[in-house]
Amino acid sequence: MQIAVIGRGDCSDEESEAAETIGYLIAGNHETVCCGGLGGVMEAACRGANEAGGTTVGILPDTGDGNAYLDVVIRTGMGHARNVVLVHSADAVIAVGGGYGTLSEIAVSLKVGKPVFGLLTWKIEGVVACATPEEAVILAVRAGRLSRPSRSPRGPGGSA
Repeated sequence: MQIAVIGRGDCSDEESEAAETIGYLIAGNHETVCCGGLGGVMEAACRGANEAGGTTVGILPDTGDGNAYLDVVIRTGMGHARNVVLVHSADAVIAVGGGYGTLSEIAVSLKVGKPVFGLLTWKIEGVVACATPEEAVILAVRAGRLSRPSRSPRGPGGSA
């Protein structure tokens, strides 16, 4: 399962600490952190996931290398349009703080029916406000698991 962590590229210390904890907890649940691949909240979430031995995916707006904590780099060259790719790649979304880019990701998430959990972020209908990083991750993991169709095994006897 992939959980998107979204937020500003230039965030507060409180947002950075929350995002790092969120990344750590996502990895601790054996799930993948997806993000926009740049600094701030995105980098902090990836740093936390790396500390827990998890996997991180950055869907970049440009053709650069992204932050130092990315395991997989997807260079889109799409600018802000990459926000749509990020949201569609996730099973659930956690917003930490955020500006207008984060707001656009929240809007797309809600439009396509992805569950959104927020910490220190926009207070809008459809975003489940969370008091702690732990609450955000518990709810996102639960929602992501419920939204995924069950998959049958592949290989001999399984269907592809």
